[in-house]
Amino acid sequence: MNIGLAMLASVAGLALAYLFYGRRIAKILGVNKNNATPAVRNQDGVDFVPTRPAVLLGHHFASIAAAGPIVGPTLALLYGFLPTWLWILIGVTFIGAVHDFSALFVSVREEGRSIAEIAKKTLGKTGFLFFILFAILLCILVCAAFLQLTAVSLTSLYPLKEFGLPEDQSILKTVVEGGVLKGVIGGIASTSVIVMTVVAPVIGYLLYKKNANLIAISLLAFFVCIVSVYIGFVWPVTLDTKIWMAIICAYCFIAGWIPVWIVLQPRDFTNVQLLYFGIIVMVVGIVACGFAGVVIDAPAFNFSTESLTAMGNVWPFLFVTIACGSVSGAHALIATGTTSKQLGNEKHAPMIGYGGMLLEALLGICVTLIILGGLGYAEYHDIVWPHDELGHIKSGNAPLAFAVGVGHTLQKGLHIPSVYGTVFGILLLEGFLVTTIDTIVRLTRYLFEELWLTLFTTPPAIMRNKFFNTIIPVAGMAALGFTNAYTSIWPIFGSANQLLAALTLTAISAWLIQKSKPYWFAAIPALFMCATTLTSLVILVNRYIEKNNWALTITDSILIILTVGVLVMTFRYFYNLRKEMAGKAES
Repeated sequence: MNIGLAMLASVAGLALAYLFYGRRIAKILGVNKNNATPAVRNQDGVDFVPTRPAVLLGHHFASIAAAGPIVGPTLALLYGFLPTWLWILIGVTFIGAVHDFSALFVSVREEGRSIAEIAKKTLGKTGFLFFILFAILLCILVCAAFLQLTAVSLTSLYPLKEFGLPEDQSILKTVVEGGVLKGVIGGIASTSVIVMTVVAPVIGYLLYKKNANLIAISLLAFFVCIVSVYIGFVWPVTLDTKIWMAIICAYCFIAGWIPVWIVLQPRDFTNVQLLYFGIIVMVVGIVACGFAGVVIDAPAFNFSTESLTAMGNVWPFLFVTIACGSVSGAHALIATGTTSKQLGNEKHAPMIGYGGMLLEALLGICVTLIILGGLGYAEYHDIVWPHDELGHIKSGNAPLAFAVGVGHTLQKGLHIPSVYGTVFGILLLEGFLVTTIDTIVRLTRYLFEELWLTLFTTPPAIMRNKFFNTIIPVAGMAALGFTNAYTSIWPIFGSANQLLAALTLTAISAWLIQKSKPYWFAAIPALFMCATTLTSLVILVNRYIEKNNWALTITDSILIILTVGVLVMTFRYFYNLRKEMAGKAES
């Protein structure tokens, strides 16, 4: 299949999803532009900040996208092209985008409360505790998986000969590893990340304190991106993976409690300029490859012994591996944790909630086509699923496969030297990663603050302290991230992530019933995702026990217990509601 045609068909499908299904959901929910939002009513300059829709979309999209739609589809492609492509398109239309949009809307109608607090209204205090503990554990898993992925990306190397560069080239700084001369491509991204983070407070000051012209600040932010990359080529920062992980932990601790306009929003706003540009370039590059005759170089289906051994049965593991590319429970935490507190008008909720998730799916489709068209299945297999001397699969490098795929795609389609496209790919991945980790740490702080208020009438002073509530998730992600490879964490992260989406859709269904609104569009996906993700968690427990990985065994077991608790509370709620309605009918 021609990858250009596949790209155009995908874009058309996502556009139709927004125009028809997205608008239908907005009508059912009752979006009203005349309703004052929590950001307007409760403005405090710290968390509740009315934000221009373009800025908020950038912050929201950069926060939700992360590595999920890049790493997930990259790993899942071992099952073949069609299962990955179809699940991204179908899943995002009827589950993922509906989940994000509904969660954002309900939170706005509930004074910007988190999804856990919203669940409390229907599931009661016990159900709330189960729900919020599940959400906290998921957040720590997300940060742990992305922590190591970030460090791996920032330290990525690639052989010069694969770029077609001579040993005396002057484009990249080089190191010798295993007797092979390699270019320091991750170091360029390292420098870029540092520059954009340092400049972020200036962008924030101009946006929120000086109310500067949005177009002018957007151009300034894009200029900062370009300059940061140029500096990266000249002075790439090369540090050990563990050192980078420690630095990221320290940064997330600071970003987790300072005012949102100082680092989080402006860094996301700056970084998203590169991300938007990147998606446009990838789409154009893929379509151009189509005109050049590039086709999908992969089997349509690959349900082989290798794929089933590496990842497990297609159901449920295809779905939980792709994760964020189709549906992600972590998005509900972002939508109800930060985005709902910054939405200036309800009319922007469909664009940011439903549209933002479609953009993430578009990214996942770009990744799929770039790897199978630009990189090719054979090289993809060698990078992501390499084998040792005995023929056993060993740990690969999914971020590198994406970056090299971008390089090959831009070279084939737009005749850009692959070295520049590969560096661009690493920059894109890194931009998605860092903006998600710092946001999730902040959201976890909110969740701990809500938890203490539920457990204690008057929480002890230390539990009201932002430093204390921020250090807990940072310590948790460090503990898991430093002791497990991201490939070990990814399956349990994906399962927990999509299970939270199922629980969120369940809570939304209950809220809709309370408001006497149709709820089928949330309840049906919730049932499917519950069955899929609970099955995967049960299978994973046995895997972790066999490998004596007690940290993940305990984590997985706790997730199952918390899930059962939420489902029991939900069943009790619907059972009591049915009895109440039957009683009213008899009277």
